[in-house]
Amino acid sequence: MRRSLLPLLAQVAALLALAAPASAAPAVPADKPQVLSRWTRTDGASQQAWLAARAHRADWAAYGFDWSTDYCTSSPDNPFGFPFKEACARHDFGYRNYRAAGAFQANKSRLDEAFHADLERVCARYAGGRKASCEGTAWTYYQAVRAFGASAEPVPAQPPAP
Repeated sequence: MRRSLLPLLAQVAALLALAAPASAAPAVPADKPQVLSRWTRTDGASQQAWLAARAHRADWAAYGFDWSTDYCTSSPDNPFGFPFKEACARHDFGYRNYRAAGAFQANKSRLDEAFHADLERVCARYAGGRKASCEGTAWTYYQAVRAFGASAEPVPAQPPAP
């Protein structure tokens, strides 16, 4: 009596499908830490590089950067008409991505200084009393992130002491 090979072939195909390696997710480029560092320095070239990348985020998709932002959080994005929104967005970018990399504490101070430098570049557009007002506001924003910006990476819960 001849058996049909069809059920046997179906079983073999099912086993092969299970044994086949799952296609690996594309690897994150090895230079991600260097790119993140380059985009979060205090100099104007760093800010310009980040702005250009932000305008073309799709080109950087393989890196898996977190581009989300709430801008200046609960503070005005444009206090007294000073456009601080982009500086706040870059600051959020640094905080979110260094936190995801597990390197937030080591970089927080520099991120806050870069934020202040970005705000000072905004203030450089003004003169006289308007510039002084902008610089005072920038200093206040900088002091606020230094004091109240997310100051620690998540810490695993500690078991209760015996």
